[in-house]
Amino acid sequence: MPDPAIPRKTPTPAPASNDSRPRARRWRRWLLALFAVLVLGLLLSRVHQVDWAGAWKALKSYPPVLLLEVLLIATVSHALYGSFDLIGRWHVAHRLPAVRTWAIAVTSYAFNLNLGALIGGVALRVRLYSRAGLDEAQTAQVIGLSLATNWLGYGLVAGGLFAARAVKLPRSMPIGASMLQALGFLMIGLVVAYVVGCRLARGREWRLRGRRLHLPPARIALLQLLLSTANWCLMGAAMYLLLGQKLPYSTALGVLMAASIVGVVTPIPAGLGVLEAVYLALLSRSLGQGTVLGAVLAFRALYYLLPLAGALPMYLALERLATTHPARPSDNDPRSGQPARAATGVPATQA
Repeated sequence: MPDPAIPRKTPTPAPASNDSRPRARRWRRWLLALFAVLVLGLLLSRVHQVDWAGAWKALKSYPPVLLLEVLLIATVSHALYGSFDLIGRWHVAHRLPAVRTWAIAVTSYAFNLNLGALIGGVALRVRLYSRAGLDEAQTAQVIGLSLATNWLGYGLVAGGLFAARAVKLPRSMPIGASMLQALGFLMIGLVVAYVVGCRLARGREWRLRGRRLHLPPARIALLQLLLSTANWCLMGAAMYLLLGQKLPYSTALGVLMAASIVGVVTPIPAGLGVLEAVYLALLSRSLGQGTVLGAVLAFRALYYLLPLAGALPMYLALERLATTHPARPSDNDPRSGQPARAATGVPATQA
């Protein structure tokens, strides 16, 4: 018989397995895949209805000077996007040269547009920054701040246009004008909350998994907003010119905002077909299929494909530089790789 004086050891129950997050991820992947199949099916079902002859005619009608203007706007836009990582360079205080940081951002952006956010926006950046000597924490901070910069400007521009009802949705769309307007006000509110949060949280620091986190100062948040807003407006100007200035600039920019967010939530590299479908759905009745499709194809060539052709040799140069001049920890921080500033608290994931 067991001795009552000796306490029995109660077996510790095994922790319940919490697989809700993996299950949610699986559901999200399946839903996104289903959405992509539906979009592709819709596009394929209407391929024969597209005015391809009109699109080819519109492409041939563009004067060379106009195409050069749009290409110049695209070049300035890509160069401006490269400055987003320079904000992260200042915040992290790594010692990677500004020119090299800018080149990594510009190269990644071109790959991001054509191959998708996970490959270009994250994976390629991680490779180039790690080969340049930055550690995982520094790289995550730079990428996170860059992504936050991009979507802050989007939230302000798209939110303002949606709130002003600059985008006229077809009646067949499941979302109405009032709902889109409410979404616009919500987006503006989130942008304002970020800037105010940066102002109120000045000097405040949090710790997450052993890492220090803090928001950038309010002046940096305003700089993020300014640069990103200018970049989105440049993209809208390119589409406005390619559409022949036949509709208000705010409308051309608003349709671009709608197409951009649909392209992000659809897991199709470069949003192939999605950009065209949104523009045709929103503008074909007023401008005609040929004009709209010709403008979108020209935009894809000038803003997506030609910058990628320039980014390829830049990527090879960055790889060669990393091979011939391997970075040391002291190259990035005087304290042997420890970041001089805390993290931004912004996750390095794409929207």
